[in-house]
Order: sequence, then C-alpha cells, then structure tokens
Amino acid sequence: MVNDDLIARAQAGDGEAFRKLTEPHRRELQVHAYRMLGSMDDAEDALQDTLLAAWQGLAAFEERSSLRTWLYQIVTRRCLNALRAAKRRPAKEWDMPYPELPDPSRVGEVVWLEPYPDALFKDAIEAVGPEARYEQTEAISLAFITALQVLPARQRAVLILRDVLGYHADQVAEMLDATVGSVNSLLKRARATMHERLPASDREPAPGPNSPDEQALVNNFVRAFQNGDVDALVALLTADVKLSMPPIPLEYHGRDVVARFYAAMMATGRRYHLVPTRANGQLAFGVYLPNPHGPARGSGLVVVTLNGSRISDIVRFESHLLAKFGLPKTLP
Repeated sequence: MVNDDLIARAQAGDGEAFRKLTEPHRRELQVHAYRMLGSMDDAEDALQDTLLAAWQGLAAFEERSSLRTWLYQIVTRRCLNALRAAKRRPAKEWDMPYPELPDPSRVGEVVWLEPYPDALFKDAIEAVGPEARYEQTEAISLAFITALQVLPARQRAVLILRDVLGYHADQVAEMLDATVGSVNSLLKRARATMHERLPASDREPAPGPNSPDEQALVNNFVRAFQNGDVDALVALLTADVKLSMPPIPLEYHGRDVVARFYAAMMATGRRYHLVPTRANGQLAFGVYLPNPHGPARGSGLVVVTLNGSRISDIVRFESHLLAKFGLPKTLP
C-alpha cells in the first residue's frame, strides 16, 4: 500500500516520491550495469539514463511486474544499447620506460575493464531469485566480470538475469522482448563459455577477509614490493600466476615470466609504496611511486586473486581509478 501510494504520487509528478521508490534499488542497478559493461563510469551513466527513462515513463508503468523488475528491464536495455552504439575504448600501447621487459605470453581479449570498490558493493542489497546459480561474491569477482565481457551482449544479459539474479526465463523473455526459447538458447551458450573461462573449481579457499592469514599475506606482498625484493614477491605466487594490465592488452602467464617482468621493473632501483584496499571482493592495493623531491604520486591500482595462501592473478589498473577507492592522488 505504501508503494502504491508512492507510485501514484510519482506518476502525478512528485519527484520526492520517485526518489523514495527508486533509491533502495539504486546501488544494485549500478552493480548490474557494471556487470554488463565492465566499467564503473559506464555503469553510472547507464544508471542515470535508467532513472531518467523511469521518471519519464512512470505514467505508463502498469504494475504487471514489480517496480524493481521494471527498473531492471530498463537498465538492461540501456546497457544493451550502450554496447551496440558505443565503440569500446581502444587498447593502450605500453608507454613505460622498461626496455628489458620479457615478451608477453599473449595479447588479452578484454582490454576495457575496471575494478569495483568493495565499499560500494556492500551497499548493494541484491534480492536473488530461486533460479540463481552463482553466489553474489563470486558474481562480482574480477574473474567473473572479465569472463562476462567475452560474451555477446544478449548472452551476457541473459546469464546475469537468470544465473546471477535468479529471474525466471519468462520474466527475462519479457524484459528483452524475446521468446522463452531464444532466452534458453542464449543461456545455454553463455553457460558453456563461462564454464570454459572461469577458474577451475578445485581452487583452494582463500584466507578470510581481515583474517591473520590474509593480513600476513598483505604484509609480505607490501614488504616485497616496497623493498624491491623480487624473490620474496615470486615466493607468494602460484606456478600458473597471470599478470594483466588493462587497457594495455599484454598478459604474462607463469611464475617464471612474471618474475622476469618484475625483475625488469625493479632493476632500475624504483621502489613502490602500497596502500591496501579491496575491490571485487578481493585484495587490492593503491600503488605509489616515491619522489625524493616531493610527495609520492599514484602509479596505479593492483587487484590480486588468491588460490589458497598464494597469488594466482595480478591485474594492474591505471592511476585515475584511485579516487574511486577513496585513495589520494599523492602521498606525503
């Protein structure tokens, strides 16, 4: 009855009633757009477009579905439009002064990707339906978001709506103006691709957040970086560790080649200062390059994936993302 009253008031042009209706869903809609687009900035743009479209179209809302489902329909379609209309940001050439870097293992497929701050994800209360197949923490992991970006747009939408949010096939068909048969076909293909792309299920569980084991790993990782100790850093890595640096498309696979990469970076005597944070439910670090003549400047953001007590994946992002994690551009 409260919602009905708010809807009636909002349909009559009451902006405050509309805000009260939509505010509880705002963060989860942004997370949904992030999963679709792989970018916080693009997700926020899609969210704003969604809220504007909902405000303008609320008079036509007939309450055949819940308001939340209607908002998900709008934001999903806005994301699909964005993926069709916009050229994805291009890959970036390596522009750092390290001439002795090893040859990359491969060129990555996903060059446009950004991390999502844990502090924001905790605010997203996602109501999950009975069809969901993924835990919410898994469905925000960087590996999961990366695998999603490989899927064609409609497969991506169907998999998120069905397997992450748990909507029924007939609901998804209505959201996408499709048939149940086509939704099931898209889902089958998307599941097959995700099965190939996601890490093996036999991975060891990582230490709990803020546990003594995790804190010990953080301390060792920070110490190795700040001391330029390549051997200590390599000791923390799995044999099949992967290093990537979107939007630079180069990837390094395996402990030996990743060791050579960091040895080349640290051979110049550069040392880095790391500030711990969290992204996508994982450990992350703001990286700063000390300056003897002034404050240390932000150099990037690193997100690591754990397999047991070792690091199996390192993804380095550009420094403009530091502010999204509440980290400063420089350190005293």
